[in-house]
Amino acid sequence: MLSRRLLLMNPRKRIALIAHDNRKHDLLDWVRCNRGGLMHHDLFAIGTTGSILSAELGLDITTFASEPFGGDQQVGAAIVEAQIDFVVFSRIRSSSIRMTWM
Repeated sequence: MLSRRLLLMNPRKRIALIAHDNRKHDLLDWVRCNRGGLMHHDLFAIGTTGSILSAELGLDITTFASEPFGGDQQVGAAIVEAQIDFVVFSRIRSSSIRMTWM
């Protein structure tokens, strides 16, 4: 039997912002449109994404390592350790991925 428990969250959320290389501009546009709400939360991003968002929008962003150096794993660990509340992920469309079957 599954048990349920109530988790209370602070009004100030810890939000990770992640984008594939070819989607960084989409995430930048989304953050720009939502800047007013996001500025009241603690923001995290991986490497280049964090640098771009911080420079372009003047937001205080805690930056993890770049993806090739383990940034994805750092975000994953932060989620597991309850140091990140939400993830906003801008990814490539699945229709643009070519699948090869063996």
